Amino acid sequence: MVDYQCKSFYTVQDLPDIVRILRGPEGCPWDREQTHESIQRDFLEEVYEVLEAIERKDPEALKEELGDVLLQVAFHTVLEDETGELTLDQVADGVCKKLIYRHPHVFGDWTVSGTQEVLSNWEDLKRVEKDQKTGSDMLEAVAKTLPALWRAQKVCKKAQKAGHEWPPADALLDRLSAQVEQLRSGEDPDKALGELLFTAASIAHSRQLDAEVALSQATDRFISDFRAREADGTTTT
Repeated sequence: MVDYQCKSFYTVQDLPDIVRILRGPEGCPWDREQTHESIQRDFLEEVYEVLEAIERKDPEALKEELGDVLLQVAFHTVLEDETGELTLDQVADGVCKKLIYRHPHVFGDWTVSGTQEVLSNWEDLKRVEKDQKTGSDMLEAVAKTLPALWRAQKVCKKAQKAGHEWPPADALLDRLSAQVEQLRSGEDPDKALGELLFTAASIAHSRQLDAEVALSQATDRFISDFRAREADGTTTT
């Protein structure tokens, strides 16, 4: 057994210490083997479980899932600390400085008229901070690891901010119909399906809908309908 003082209540400061013990010579073989890459999907899964707890309005589950996300943050930070790259305090320092920089109406002498101006200023300050000089820089900064439909709609939004003018919704629907026909023809189906899905995301953007939520709700409806058909003895429509 490792030499560690058990406590009745632990704080954030204890977490990286426990991770270091787990990765130490007397720790856990599994934890010692992990890398940023090996646990990156775990990080994503934990975040989604936080969102599910929020959807369920379950504070106990939320506490647990936020703890799992915090563990991921601590684990990745310890991995970097082992190579001398950064510490959890440096991570906290960076995000604190970012919050102060991007809230000049709170920590500086800027004035804002409301939420929309706050969001606009945030984007402007972010572009300066990230050295995004062109609209293309803005689009490429959207994380490729986002769910594809979510990323597509976010790119649509960024493109509009960068000056791109989207066609009217009816024209986008006509484009969608043409892409359905192209997909039906069987010519380059991967490309045709991708273009169709991107057009669907642009329609969601033009109508101020959330494509990710819409698809999730449609999936829920399918599961509910499937359950009903299964109860009736049939799984076909």
